[in-house]
Amino acid sequence: MKGFKKYWGRSSAFVLLAIASVSADAQTIVSDNKDVEKAFKLAIQVVEGNVRDGILAAGGDYGGEWTRDIAINSWNAASLLWPEVAEKSLWSVTINKDSIGHQYWDKIIWSIAALHHYYVNGDRAFLQQAFTCTKNTMLQLENTQFDQQSGLFMGPSVFNDGIAGYPEPVFDPSNLSTFVLDHRNSHRIKCLSTNATYYEAYRVLEKMSQILRTNEDGQFRSKATRLKDNILKNLYSANTNTFNYLLDHTGKADRSQEALGISFAAFFDILDIKKAKDVIAKAHVSKFGIPSVYPDFPRYSADTPGRHNNIIWPMVNGFYAKAAIHTGNYDRFEHELSSLTHLAIDKDKGNMDFREIYSPYTGAAFGGWQSNKLTLSCRRQTWSATAYIDMILYGVVGMRFDNADGITFRPYMPSDISRIQINKVRYRGRYLNISVEGKGSKIKAMYVNGAKASNATVGHLPQQNNDIRIVMM
Repeated sequence: MKGFKKYWGRSSAFVLLAIASVSADAQTIVSDNKDVEKAFKLAIQVVEGNVRDGILAAGGDYGGEWTRDIAINSWNAASLLWPEVAEKSLWSVTINKDSIGHQYWDKIIWSIAALHHYYVNGDRAFLQQAFTCTKNTMLQLENTQFDQQSGLFMGPSVFNDGIAGYPEPVFDPSNLSTFVLDHRNSHRIKCLSTNATYYEAYRVLEKMSQILRTNEDGQFRSKATRLKDNILKNLYSANTNTFNYLLDHTGKADRSQEALGISFAAFFDILDIKKAKDVIAKAHVSKFGIPSVYPDFPRYSADTPGRHNNIIWPMVNGFYAKAAIHTGNYDRFEHELSSLTHLAIDKDKGNMDFREIYSPYTGAAFGGWQSNKLTLSCRRQTWSATAYIDMILYGVVGMRFDNADGITFRPYMPSDISRIQINKVRYRGRYLNISVEGKGSKIKAMYVNGAKASNATVGHLPQQNNDIRIVMM
């Protein structure tokens, strides 16, 4: 996430908050895989322990002032499990609910979380204000960050505000600053993850417009199509079915693998599903999960890995796991789920904590190097925990919020799980107790409060506490 310069500026005081115990009405889990059970419980505790004054902080050693953190954490888990916290947090990083605030290059990711929040909670008034906020912000960014020549948006890659995440000549070896924008060649770069986010934001605006009937959906659809075409033209090779990481300020492509970028490209359907499946299937993955940007830039190595380079950020792994499920790469999903389970709970790794960054070589919590400084892997990182929660709720249990009409279930039961139950999932003022049993990705039967369901979508919930049982083939 964060450049070392900024990191010290906000964490030197090291806010020491004890992890809050799970409240009486919080989610509980029972599974025949006890490691998964343990890691999920830990993830819930980490998130709840990072709520401060009703706003979800980025981590035990961070505050709550980053738009990307709040958006990703709301999207991953908070909008469903802690909706009041998610809504207050989402508005907290806007300017009077009129435009999105904070670091400019990736703040439009807020829009994706906002639409998801509406799908989960069904609050039309929230959606109306979120649409205005997103539309105003997109206009600002179109006027200041859109590059007419390439047809792409400029700025660093999503979450990589540290210069360790960039090759030369974006990185200036004579400049010791760790913050990416202090390096003069960084302002005009065009990155895959950032442009994929803008593409999805246009699709979000289109969907919001359709729901609210503002008659603006056509213009947003056209802009999304043009941006997708320019992403494929400038950042994709049809011959090899691979994506480049970025175009530098001279227009030269860097061919590194950006894990978040390829995950977004697949999950947001920038490629058709067959090509997207191949991109995810052939990505380089380490023993402990996919590294953020691969391979090492020349100034880094296995002995001195870069903080934002060839290193594991669990938030990124969560999105790669999501893309793996979306494209049917179930073996890749299983690897990421197992890896993050053990990164969190194993004594020689997270030691019962979802840390910020891990070594791809040893799995140890390790912050990496940046501008000749070894940085820390901060404690109780919220988006590491919500990434894990999403792996379970989206990946294993299969909860889908594709519209405001209900929940569709598309579970995937990995080889080492044959039974899982999540209790007391609060959904629109009611509670769900969800159990899945069996193997694989095909539903044999689904029961709602004991009655066999005709399909896998649950809309109106008839009672305060509802039991959903899914039996896989």
